[in-house]
Amino acid sequence: MTAGTYWKALDRFRAVVADQPDREAVIFPDGKSPAGLPDYGTLSYRELDAWSDTIAERLTAAGVGRGTRTIVLVLPSPELYAIMLGLLKIGAVPVAIDPGMGLTKMLRCLRAVDAEAFIGIPPAHAARVLFRRYFRDVRVTVTVGKRWFWGGPTLASWGTTPAGQLPERVPAPDDELLLIAYTTGSTGPAKAVEMTHGNLSAMVDQVDAARNRVAPGTSLITLPLVGILDMLLGSRCVLPPLIPSQVGSTDPAHVVDAINRFGVRTMFASPAVLIPLLRHLEKQGTEVPTLHSIYSGGAPVPNWCIAGLREVLNPDAEIHAGYGSTEALPMSTIESRELFNGLVVRAQQGEGTCIGRPSAGVRARVVAITDEPIPTWADADERSGDLYATNGIGELVVSGPNVSTRYYWPQEANVAGKIHDGDVIWHRTGDLAWLDAEGRIWFCGRKSQRIHTADGPVFTVQVEQVFNIVPGVARTALVGVGERGRQQPVLCVEADQGADVDSVSVALRQRAAEFEVTAKVSRFLFHPKFPVDIRHNAKIGREQLAVWAERQLGAEKR
Repeated sequence: MTAGTYWKALDRFRAVVADQPDREAVIFPDGKSPAGLPDYGTLSYRELDAWSDTIAERLTAAGVGRGTRTIVLVLPSPELYAIMLGLLKIGAVPVAIDPGMGLTKMLRCLRAVDAEAFIGIPPAHAARVLFRRYFRDVRVTVTVGKRWFWGGPTLASWGTTPAGQLPERVPAPDDELLLIAYTTGSTGPAKAVEMTHGNLSAMVDQVDAARNRVAPGTSLITLPLVGILDMLLGSRCVLPPLIPSQVGSTDPAHVVDAINRFGVRTMFASPAVLIPLLRHLEKQGTEVPTLHSIYSGGAPVPNWCIAGLREVLNPDAEIHAGYGSTEALPMSTIESRELFNGLVVRAQQGEGTCIGRPSAGVRARVVAITDEPIPTWADADERSGDLYATNGIGELVVSGPNVSTRYYWPQEANVAGKIHDGDVIWHRTGDLAWLDAEGRIWFCGRKSQRIHTADGPVFTVQVEQVFNIVPGVARTALVGVGERGRQQPVLCVEADQGADVDSVSVALRQRAAEFEVTAKVSRFLFHPKFPVDIRHNAKIGREQLAVWAERQLGAEKR
């Protein structure tokens, strides 16, 4: 391709290709060794660049171009990254979604984007054919893998070497649509988030800034979007064997093997990966000497897990607890040393969970809690007095260059989720928080999951952090049972394996009496295994637990 023809977000990628063409871009599972550990294949930056050029060339010939919405349902793999880069090179708009949300919800979401192209693995195409009314506008299809009972080319049939050069292209403006990514729908209806070229450029720069502009070296990738960001920063991206909708089942031995085999310096993972990793390292006594930094996301990592990782990693290693969402990634982060400098104790006393200071360029504020739209910042200011009634806890709102300013679908989500403040658009996170004097964010729970008691609202994470340190408790989830406005706070408890439930119950009641924030909690129900979200296997499904708790209490009355 001719110099200057790439989109702005690809400038970094092009620089790596030019400077280190033979550097591995993707290191991926490719069968198993006789010892039962994965074998790995590699794809260099030069090869990835050529392959993505080939895909861009073939898609252009098929009529896919700037602005063409393209459904991409492909597992984490070299193919996924080649496809995403190919689409980016021609200005097409990938549509990303979590298949684990369930077929009916997924089909409804995909129909809403009116996609014209569809690139997917065989099971995805089978759903497209069987439910063809949801994909009426699709005119270009590409199968990643073997084609079954439908037409269209396979990705393999296109090869990996372009026939010529792509046409010269002017870089996209910052506000041009780059990607449509669906939220998981784990705490509400799934929404189609618009991400622009400016958003992606800002995200890459923020991730780079969070690492103090130190090259990532080799990264372990457990979330595809993080892989794209690291690839644009020139990382060797290692994909461990995992199932995207079951990351909690990832074998920690395979994670350790990948870290040590390839000298992984940095990794991103949810608690569902980090907790088994810690237990494996503790049990086996294995060291991971190259691992310098861990970034967590998806859900808060238990403090005991962060403390444990500090014990098994090198003394100079960093563990960053991150916070973000599909609409705004990253929003904030905090390193473990600051967390354990008194902030954990405050969390255990009912102040919430400190999730650090806003990321570079991100502004954070809180507005009074309401389920109604807030059209303008003036409307938010009018309600600001209500924050006194909740000790300064309100809904967290953020703005910044990485923050998506609108939803593609449903349109009403733009009314419910955005606040206009002149040229600035604030995103309503749906999370409850307060800001301390140092500008740090203290997360108190989801707005939709707050408990509506007769004496006012009770916030889930504030309460749970108090109880989570009781011996024998694996984790807790606060839910409300009963009529809104008169709900009873009920603490669902997942106990450690082998714990004496009766003793744990006594300790929980004693703990509840120690703090004002937990005084209203008098019912404790033990649950065998909490439901969790699809993407990270870490966010607790409190909505499902609330239904379960109501049944349990109803059965007690009969």
